[in-house]
Amino acid sequence: MRDEGAEREVVRRRWRWLGVAVVLPVILISIGIVARWRVGLRKDESKVEIADVSSVRLLGLGSVVGYAAPYETHAWLGIPYAAPPVGALRWRAPTPPEAWADTLDALTAGSPCVQLESRLGGVATEDPDGIAGSEDCLYLNVWAPRMDPDEMAVERARLPVMVWIHGGGNTVGHGGAAMYDGARLAGTQEVVVVSFNYRLGPFGWFSHPALRALAASPEEASGNFGTLDQIRALEWVRSNIREFGGDPDNVTIFGESAGATDVLSLLVSAPAKGLFHRAIAQSGSTRSVSRAAAENALDAPVPGRPHGSAEIVASLLERAGIVPDREAARRYAEDLPEADLADFLRGRSARELIEAFRDPDRPETIAAPMLIRDGSVLPEDDWLDAFRAGRFHPVPVILGSNRDEMKLFLSQDPRFVRRRFRFLYGIRDPRDYARKARIESDRWRDRAVRNPAAAMTASGHADVFAYRFDWDELPRFLGVDFADLLGAAHGFEIPFVFGNFTLGDPILDRILFVDETRETREALSDRMRNYWARFARRGRPGRGGSAELPEWEPWAASDDSKGRSTFLVFDSESDGGIRLVRE
Repeated sequence: MRDEGAEREVVRRRWRWLGVAVVLPVILISIGIVARWRVGLRKDESKVEIADVSSVRLLGLGSVVGYAAPYETHAWLGIPYAAPPVGALRWRAPTPPEAWADTLDALTAGSPCVQLESRLGGVATEDPDGIAGSEDCLYLNVWAPRMDPDEMAVERARLPVMVWIHGGGNTVGHGGAAMYDGARLAGTQEVVVVSFNYRLGPFGWFSHPALRALAASPEEASGNFGTLDQIRALEWVRSNIREFGGDPDNVTIFGESAGATDVLSLLVSAPAKGLFHRAIAQSGSTRSVSRAAAENALDAPVPGRPHGSAEIVASLLERAGIVPDREAARRYAEDLPEADLADFLRGRSARELIEAFRDPDRPETIAAPMLIRDGSVLPEDDWLDAFRAGRFHPVPVILGSNRDEMKLFLSQDPRFVRRRFRFLYGIRDPRDYARKARIESDRWRDRAVRNPAAAMTASGHADVFAYRFDWDELPRFLGVDFADLLGAAHGFEIPFVFGNFTLGDPILDRILFVDETRETREALSDRMRNYWARFARRGRPGRGGSAELPEWEPWAASDDSKGRSTFLVFDSESDGGIRLVRE
């Protein structure tokens, strides 16, 4: 009779070797793909397209040449829309760039703004601390249906313009990421697409009395430098987009996540008046902070944020070795003349600022900035109050969210999900996970859709449309059901809007966007692009240009006795297709 202990040991060894046989290829594949992702991204950044002479356009500051892109479009990448905000121009309002004499080769995207490396943000670096990008980053990209100079010279109907504001918590991302390539949207929908970089993190939103005291204008004193970059990009569009076939009097701003929050901020921003005519906010919010919260110390009578400017200045002074501790830093900062303190701040390297904002609990991230209710660029009162009072630009608006927004974040939380070797996941308690995801995703929908829609319509503004994105045709992979793990997660609608099925991470792309769902994905993407472009063209999404699709009714159009409002749901045909619901 065999020894039972020996038999159990044999079984354990078999399972151990089976685990190695399954996991080792995954590890090797992951390492290989990540390596190719890093190398591939650097290749893409250094790749130079061939200039197409028919794409030469004469702008106010000089001529540019682009290249022939897919879908019968031209693309122009890396056009400067503001002077580099470096040195003395850090934390200043953006100013126009200098003119150039020779034709500018607009063939590669400009550098991303300073940030930490992020796969989903589309930014890689070889820096050991993960710091990427440059402060010289205010560049934009244009995609337009292909027209030669003779066609451009003929007066013709100008095309709707769609200006994309990328997401990423206002800390990561860039307008030149592959997922935001505008060729397919521009070419299939006959629109002009613009994307751009804007200052991120502490470079984009930072308010301190020393900087305010030396500001050249109330707008510059706002601390909302990223918002001012967005306004400057829209001013560039107004002045130059005719040269690309676009209509400066028909501009739609659209963005996702933090980019959608930025869209909502522009609706209440006085300096943005007249620069856009429709707005689409995908999974945004109306969160912002007062100037006191942005500037004060944590223990002030009106407490500031953990990464407010008082705390950051104290940290920088300590890190520079000027003072021994936080209390000494606070006294030193209070006694220092404003001009000297401003010089000290502008003299810090980008690396020093990133390190001061790095999250100690998650060192791969920095603290997300909050937009500041300064009273000049953004109103001092809560945005929802501004919407209710009608103090916003009364343009048609689409507001939306994804059914499973929070699963993207819960899937990375070890309290809910076990994770090994990057893509071997296990949900600890499926019922608890689903419950938590539902509750938090519903709260996100309240912030992104219900609250702003109710506030806008309360002011008498009727042109508000709402959607929910439900597509979740995700596969199983190594025992993980990604439909349960992620579902219709945060950001998953972006590939459908642009028609580019990439999330910026080649491993995720290979796992999630499988050949078996290609046909249904493409069908839904076509229809979503139709609705988005129809809205950009006319201010109402209608039926998305197709008699077979449902009429997208305004959010408050329902006469439902229960007070429910109207959403258009985007889903695959097998799960009900595109349909109106009352909720």
